[in-house]
Amino acid sequence: MDRRDLLRAAAALPLLRLAWPDKAFAQTYPARNITMIVPFPAGGQADLAARPVAAALERILSKPVIVDNRAGGGGGSVGNAAATRAEPDGYTLLMTLSSLAVLPEADRLFDRPVAYELSQFMPIARVLADPTLLAVPASAPWRTAQEFVEDAKKRPAQIAYGSSGPYGTLHVAMEMFASSAGIKLLHVPFRGAGPALTAILGGTVQAIAAAPGTLKPQVDDGRLRVLGNCGAQRIASFPDVPTFQELGYKDVEFYIWAGLFAQSALPAPIATRLREAMAQVMTSPDVLKAFETSGSLVAYQDAPAFAQFIAADSARLIAAVKKIGKVE
Repeated sequence: MDRRDLLRAAAALPLLRLAWPDKAFAQTYPARNITMIVPFPAGGQADLAARPVAAALERILSKPVIVDNRAGGGGGSVGNAAATRAEPDGYTLLMTLSSLAVLPEADRLFDRPVAYELSQFMPIARVLADPTLLAVPASAPWRTAQEFVEDAKKRPAQIAYGSSGPYGTLHVAMEMFASSAGIKLLHVPFRGAGPALTAILGGTVQAIAAAPGTLKPQVDDGRLRVLGNCGAQRIASFPDVPTFQELGYKDVEFYIWAGLFAQSALPAPIATRLREAMAQVMTSPDVLKAFETSGSLVAYQDAPAFAQFIAADSARLIAAVKKIGKVE
């Protein structure tokens, strides 16, 4: 083989690598542990979704699936961005929330470097899609959402509420409600829904908008009271709680969905393997029981339907962020 032949052979190597890895990866995947990044602390909606899903995936794929809580950056931006930097080989997955689409828009709003773009992610499956609920301490004077609004109008920016960070799911949901009700609240951001929940239980803040699964144990223990539901319909775990639309706040609709993602460059055969595994996960009795116990209902969507859902939901959330404007 002369020098020109060697050069031609060397030039062909990248093409050969592109031609065979997909099938080879699919045949051997997974060959080692899988990490599932959760960009929030333990105790929030993403963590509640991730742990039963990871346990079921581990049984189906016959390899450990390790939940890695990487909080920081407000609203989950640090963990989301970390997932984009991983190799697109199926060994680093992301269980995240609807703030995934909002945070890049918030970065642009402040003219700061965008931590990641939504286009860097490949949807694998939607897991949950719960409406956020407005909750206050059981000892609070407000028995209804109307009483809360009336008091807030008398005391602008004096009722403090906790969130998972600026432009995170809890923040956007509460600001949607406040805008529709014509009230001004005091926003106190934390590093996730778990710390925000700790804050309201400890008296640091007086309100929170969070997922049913996050709130139900505290409501059952008599520590919190739920006043309103951001969804379009009442939910089974809180059947007596009215929706904000029922109360006249017609433009309040917000869902704190949780979904599994991989990198957009993930080879198609591995994506298919993960989608097939998630279809089994979401019918697993253990997973169904875990979500039912937490007060959340399974809202499974496979990748194509999930992608369509994200597109519609993101448009509504980005419009809300632009309306909220700059919030430090």
